[in-house]
Amino acid sequence: MAGEEENQVVFELPQLFRCYKSGRVDRFIGTDVVPAGVDPATGVASKDVTLVPPDVVSARLFLPKIADPAKKLPVFVHFHGGVFVIQTPFSASSHNFLTSLAAAAGAIVVSVHYRRAPESPLPAAFEDSWAAFRWVVSHGGGSGPEPWLAEHGDFGRVFVGGESAGATISHYVARRAGREGGAAGPTIAGAVLVHPYFWGIHEMGPKDVSPQQSGFMEKFWRFVCPGTSGGDDPLINPLAGWPAAMAEVGAGRVLVCVAEKDRMRSWGLAYYEGLRSSGWKGTAEMFESEGEEHVFHLLKAESDKSRELKSKIVDFIKQTDQ
Repeated sequence: MAGEEENQVVFELPQLFRCYKSGRVDRFIGTDVVPAGVDPATGVASKDVTLVPPDVVSARLFLPKIADPAKKLPVFVHFHGGVFVIQTPFSASSHNFLTSLAAAAGAIVVSVHYRRAPESPLPAAFEDSWAAFRWVVSHGGGSGPEPWLAEHGDFGRVFVGGESAGATISHYVARRAGREGGAAGPTIAGAVLVHPYFWGIHEMGPKDVSPQQSGFMEKFWRFVCPGTSGGDDPLINPLAGWPAAMAEVGAGRVLVCVAEKDRMRSWGLAYYEGLRSSGWKGTAEMFESEGEEHVFHLLKAESDKSRELKSKIVDFIKQTDQ
């Protein structure tokens, strides 16, 4: 009987993950690991590092081929998606996309591997990501332990971004940078939110979310974030505390990308409109991929729509070169 109870399923997202009462988690995608190295097609080099502090966070760094050693490169701090439970920076879909992004944008990419729920309940992923961001910007002025960042990074052109839950984390990091950074603190040139994973209850939120979807989201959110206050939790609801909370976003520009057939599309649109009407001083851009679904660019990397989305992100980063 004890063995049966330990193997009792307490939460499941079919085809993604299954969690048991014993604490065991079966993850069904994103478990593959692509070794770091030099990509022969692009010349982009990658390597894995442990961030100190904190010792519990690792990252995969991507360095494009250096044509001019004297030229500093923008830094893109990436947070992977996966509903806070699955995926890593080391899987083939993530590694391949970020390799091509680093090559096309001419940017150093730091993809953060934060602790995942449910073994490490939220807000662990948010705190880890903030610590990783602080670790990255600590290399400004040529200091810091990581030579790729210290020698080649332009810390006047730091970006944060990610897809799905990684976009949710990107908003958190950008807002916290604006709230805590101050004049001498970390500055973010731009934030890229691809198919953001938001949810909550607010008058400016989407009106077309079904009760079934909202009910599931509340159940899931309370599972990965046991101490949450629910739909007004700013970790998952960026409109909580609007307008003052969104006006705190510490990024000069924000690119919000949505997909037409994504169930989270409405929240991406609400975020874009809420940001623009909050009194925030930056510039917001919206980009929609017609006929596509959630994080399609990782699943269909060679499609025309995926290339179009990547080109939009690359152009957004390269605007700082002009």
